[in-house]
Amino acid sequence: MEHTKTEPDAIRQLVRENYAKIANAFGACCNADAGTSCCTGAETDANRIGYSNAQIESAPDAAAMGLGCGNPQAIANLKSGETVLDLGSGAGFDCFLAARAVGETGRVIGVDMTDGMVRKARRNAKRAGIGNVWFRTGHIEHLPLDDGTVDVIMSNCVINLSPEKEAVFREAYRVLKPGGRLAISDVVAVRPLPASMLADRQLHCACIGGAALVAELRQMLETTGFEKIGISLVDSSRDLIEQWAPGKNAQVYVVSAFIQAIKPGNNGTH
Repeated sequence: MEHTKTEPDAIRQLVRENYAKIANAFGACCNADAGTSCCTGAETDANRIGYSNAQIESAPDAAAMGLGCGNPQAIANLKSGETVLDLGSGAGFDCFLAARAVGETGRVIGVDMTDGMVRKARRNAKRAGIGNVWFRTGHIEHLPLDDGTVDVIMSNCVINLSPEKEAVFREAYRVLKPGGRLAISDVVAVRPLPASMLADRQLHCACIGGAALVAELRQMLETTGFEKIGISLVDSSRDLIEQWAPGKNAQVYVVSAFIQAIKPGNNGTH
């Protein structure tokens, strides 16, 4: 049985340790020999994963670490006054873009399990004078938020790293207001990964080994209660993914995707 299901605590610890290293200095996600990955800002810059120059320039310099596999802002359709939650917020890049979109009457909350990333994000916010953003340490499987308090949940290439994705979606559903929505960019599997990939801890860190099949993700969202589910594959991401794990043919098995869904109900905007 694959390690992502039998050793969730070990996987979380592995990911936490590697992102702690990234918080201190840019480098490969798992180790110096792991090659490039979605966790390596030097290779996966913000332009290449879909952010405009204007977006990059509007955020604090230290926040644009080039992490991720897409731009969730492109599908979030954020509105003034909304409350936004970013799962796996890192140094705060997506949070700072969202803060501009929701304005002074809105607020943005970033949750990350890596203390170093949270400290970096808080420093970035303070230096930039961005006052409507808060960062909290926590697991995305156990969110430190009250029920029904969020309008929009974003995430960028983080849910694939979780060994308990069903719990992530249950928590997302819990904290969303009725009518609240998901706007997620993530890596998904388009065919079952070989056993060798599933067993490779470095590939898990590289946002490949933990990717769930599209059908599995859709089933998780439906079971949780979400409606209007959309999973749109970004085939152009294959070239980038090939660079995350050279020689592994990862691009044959996984691609980036936009994931959207709505919690049933009406919060005045749906």
